[in-house]
Amino acid sequence: MQGFLNLNKPFGWTSHDCVARVRKLLRFKRVGHAGTLDPAATGVLPIALGKATRLLQYLPGEKAYKATIRLGVRTTTDDLQGEIISSQPCTHLTLAEVKTALAQFEGKIEQIPPIYSAIQVDGKRLYDLARKGEAVEVPVRTVEIFNIEILDWREGDFPELDVAIACGSGTYIRAIARDLGTVLGTSGTLAALIRTESSGFHLANSLTLTDLETQTQAGTFQPVAPDAALQHLPSVTLSATPAQKWCQGQRVSLNLNISGIVRVYEEETRFLGIGQLQDEVLIPQMVFEPIS
Repeated sequence: MQGFLNLNKPFGWTSHDCVARVRKLLRFKRVGHAGTLDPAATGVLPIALGKATRLLQYLPGEKAYKATIRLGVRTTTDDLQGEIISSQPCTHLTLAEVKTALAQFEGKIEQIPPIYSAIQVDGKRLYDLARKGEAVEVPVRTVEIFNIEILDWREGDFPELDVAIACGSGTYIRAIARDLGTVLGTSGTLAALIRTESSGFHLANSLTLTDLETQTQAGTFQPVAPDAALQHLPSVTLSATPAQKWCQGQRVSLNLNISGIVRVYEEETRFLGIGQLQDEVLIPQMVFEPIS
């Protein structure tokens, strides 16, 4: 079994929990995932099966979310799963003020990830250091926010804002919630999060763990084709002889005016793997389907 599972991760499960469950349901050991989701988040979690685990590094990094931000509240984890640090009503805030503040978060921005995150510092996860109470300087990173759209605004002592966010990899929505509160002169925390798109997979086409269990029991589960999520990469088609040489690890000369990472096919239909075009030479990077 080779390919991908577009999983709709349930609330309260870690990404690792999901991988373990998929292994058990499919009775398959070689399983991996792309784009870790926090336990409190739901939505798209791409799961790779078999040799497709080697394709995870080539998936597109773009992601999309629907998030609920609660203003006036600050927590240790920057979401409602953490301990409340401060809580102060902010009934004075208006939607116009929020719109103006959100504009600062579009484009390439500097972001400090939450202290409770999976980022490694000196080989240790930040959340492990945080749980031990160790002080650590969280590294600033540059992330890109393509678009933020306001979906709903609910007034009150602790106003809530629903937004749709399209962003690049490495972006923490919890940090956006926290920093939006700071810009508005108050606090902010993430109240809910759904990932609607990740690495070329969409929520509308996802399967729940219950769906997967039902399909496996019925013998109807079919993984997503391994190259389906690689459409952002240019493709190269080889005839039979060059394809065989390439699959054997040999370089193939091509008269193509492109360079970089490409999908490689034999006769346009058979996906062979990933190559790199450099100076009109196709270099094997990952042979997915060797030719005997």
